[in-house]
Amino acid sequence: MTQSQSPTLPPVVAWLGYGGLLPFLALASGSWLDQHHGLLWSDALFAYGAIILSFVGALHWGLAMSLPGLTERQRSACFAWSVVPALLAWPALMLPAPLAASLLVAGFIAHYLQDSRLARRTALPSWYLPLRQRLSGIAIICLLAGMLAA
Repeated sequence: MTQSQSPTLPPVVAWLGYGGLLPFLALASGSWLDQHHGLLWSDALFAYGAIILSFVGALHWGLAMSLPGLTERQRSACFAWSVVPALLAWPALMLPAPLAASLLVAGFIAHYLQDSRLARRTALPSWYLPLRQRLSGIAIICLLAGMLAA
């Protein structure tokens, strides 16, 4: 069994995935704890959220290139979807905090739903969807906290 087929979350994926939450947690905390610079912390949080949303969208590009068994229509849909998160994230960088956070949260939810659809049709590792759910959930909570602090 290859690492990609393993039912166990690979340690490097766990470290990188959960480590990627540290900026979310630090920036959301900063927006609440340092009210003098709260807007700066929140802006940095939304910028990081936009980067990560763009990154998770790109996962579908890679999956479209590498997953066996996809029809051409499914493969094209994965390629098309892969750019949508970046197209949602980019304008969020220019919006006021409540709109930025709302757009990013909607993007993370929509992407998780796309991940769920893809997981039902393909042989993704069994750890992938639960990991995406945990990472996206914490990112969403941090984005909402940053919005409320701004």
